[in-house]
Amino acid sequence: MIEQLSVALLGANGRMGAEAVKAIDAAADLTLVAALGRNDSLESLVSSGAQIVVDLTVPESTEANVRFAVEHGMHAVVGTTGWDAGRLARLEELLADRPGVGVLIAPNFALGSVLASAFAAKASKYFESVEIIELHHPDKVDAPSGTAVRTAQLISAERTAAGVPSSPDATTTELEGARGSDVEGVRVHSVRLSGLVAHQEVLLGGPGEQLTIRHDSFDRASFMPGVLLGIRNVAAHPGLTVGLDGYLDLGL
Repeated sequence: MIEQLSVALLGANGRMGAEAVKAIDAAADLTLVAALGRNDSLESLVSSGAQIVVDLTVPESTEANVRFAVEHGMHAVVGTTGWDAGRLARLEELLADRPGVGVLIAPNFALGSVLASAFAAKASKYFESVEIIELHHPDKVDAPSGTAVRTAQLISAERTAAGVPSSPDATTTELEGARGSDVEGVRVHSVRLSGLVAHQEVLLGGPGEQLTIRHDSFDRASFMPGVLLGIRNVAAHPGLTVGLDGYLDLGL
């Protein structure tokens, strides 16, 4: 008999949440014991017997949701954005008192996207210039995307470790926002356009050449293998893990 993991889902009425409900229900080793919407009480998580809580809500509520899960000994898999340095520090402090609990915060659950970001970071130290363009549907509330921020952070760390200087840029005058946002020294440009789902390009340039690493999610089903991977592995990774790459053997 297959051992069952009891899973609760927060944000079940959203587009990602609805897709996750289908994926969890279809998984032979997972049992969905609770599916909560915006106004449902978190107390029901305790009575449901959930071992793992998946948070696919909104930035305004995600920190409180994850804190509740951790305080009640539940692991958490989080796809909600809004986790800045302050929030992450508070979560790590909370987890320090609960050494058996694991939390995964994943800016992107698409395995192709995670791989593309890792490849781009490794390649970036070999190129003079690097910029990121992220493209999403117009209902996305944050810009830049969490994936783009994570990618920029990975790129910045690789280039700093390798002693690569900032990308050359002679701009002295500009309309506000024309050069995008600066994320740890990497320029990130956000596009919001009807018909898109989730897409990202990392442009790497050197003398006489350009390398483009692009990932496209055409349907939210593309995120579900990563969600399931996170659910199945979070208990084996106590403490805080940021990025699904932390669960992958990339060999980079």
